[in-house]
Amino acid sequence: MADSERSVRQWRHPEKRNRPDNPPRRKPPWIRVKAPNSPTYFETRDIMRSHNLHTVCEEAACPNIGECWSQKHATMMIMGDTCTRACAFCNVKTGLPNRLDPDEPENVARAVKTLGLRHIVITSVDRDDLDDGGAGHFAEVITRTRAEAPNTTIEVLTPDFLGKDGALEVVVAARPDVFNHNLETVPGLYPQVRPGARYFTSLQLLAKAKELDSGIFTKSGIMVGLGEDRQAVHQVMDDLRAADVDFLTIGQYLQPTPKHHPVIDFITPEQFATYEQAARGKGFLMVAATPLTRSSYHADRDFAALRQRRRDLA
Repeated sequence: MADSERSVRQWRHPEKRNRPDNPPRRKPPWIRVKAPNSPTYFETRDIMRSHNLHTVCEEAACPNIGECWSQKHATMMIMGDTCTRACAFCNVKTGLPNRLDPDEPENVARAVKTLGLRHIVITSVDRDDLDDGGAGHFAEVITRTRAEAPNTTIEVLTPDFLGKDGALEVVVAARPDVFNHNLETVPGLYPQVRPGARYFTSLQLLAKAKELDSGIFTKSGIMVGLGEDRQAVHQVMDDLRAADVDFLTIGQYLQPTPKHHPVIDFITPEQFATYEQAARGKGFLMVAATPLTRSSYHADRDFAALRQRRRDLA
């Protein structure tokens, strides 16, 4: 039996997970990163602490935190550090969240101003416990950030709001520069990887965002190495282009803890380059596809390139 097939079968049978004969896979050389130690990294961390903010960089154990924070780039995670869902890939804790912090929109805005950011990515946990899924809070954070840092471009990476009526409209009406919602994986893996979500609900969310505001940039991303095949990845690309999505990110899935979905394959840099070439051929304005690519990795630089690409095609 192939290693990938054995790993998938063990994941589908919980009693077989994380046994001594199924140790975590060793990372290949191209996926390893240095531990953060620059003064700017610690300065960024202190700013987040002083404003009582959470970041997905820490909560999701992002491998790029050292590089990004050393450049004063961080992804704010609003609405607390506890998610109402339990996706098999995600390291954010699950449970009953606390009440929303009414000071958070102002704290985010002040942190953005203090850091002097050109571009900010704002994401959140899933808040299915809220009537609007947290859409109103997203809008308030955008509004306050615009007031404090008018020259900063704003990218939101939102949940699906459980399809609650009017939620997407509230966020889009606040006029973020980029609306991002990740598909995360191919549709056939949703039951194992993203059981609380629906693939076509996410696609429809992205398509509707562009319908509500044709000028907004839309963005989505997937992880690879979860057991998907190449044909399924290409189908996701086609589905996203049918939804008029502008920007696609593809990165290597890394298993946060032994309790999470295993890494089935480490995709080579050469295969990532093949995916990038295919996605560009399908018409995306911008594609980022490398082992270390994450939704907000190099987001400021990529947004500038994305905007220029649209101008060039106008």
